[in-house]
Amino acid sequence: MSLNAEQTNQLIRSRRAIFPNTYTEEPIPDEVIKEILENANWAPTHKRTEPWRFKVFRGEARRRLGEYLARWYKENTPSDKYLDRKYDKALNNPQRSSCVIAICMQRDPEERVPEWEELASVASAVQNMWLSCTAYGIGCYWSSPRSILEADEFL
Repeated sequence: MSLNAEQTNQLIRSRRAIFPNTYTEEPIPDEVIKEILENANWAPTHKRTEPWRFKVFRGEARRRLGEYLARWYKENTPSDKYLDRKYDKALNNPQRSSCVIAICMQRDPEERVPEWEELASVASAVQNMWLSCTAYGIGCYWSSPRSILEADEFL
């Protein structure tokens, strides 16, 4: 296989976080979402544990995600730290995107490799997704809300 090194270098170096306040409502075709997720599957993984899991939120599911994040923020933020703008951001950001993909990890049940290696594999999968988004001209942003440790039931 022969790849163009200069194009690969440009792709890697042009990857940037594109924040939700600059997103458009332009839909992302299903085939492109599938391709992005497929590229994630090609990340390196020790002993082929493939610990990454992804949950895709589209359409109405984005609204439910925003409601969950906003409710969690309101219920878990001390009143002296609570800000309406953060509540609004939690509520509205998921709907600014055509698609939200939750990044999850499932440890190898046999724990054949250290947890840090599985975390590194998940991060590599995310990098593959991010580079794919860059190649397709799709903005993306990696963020972990405080509610993440309690989101199992929602996801």
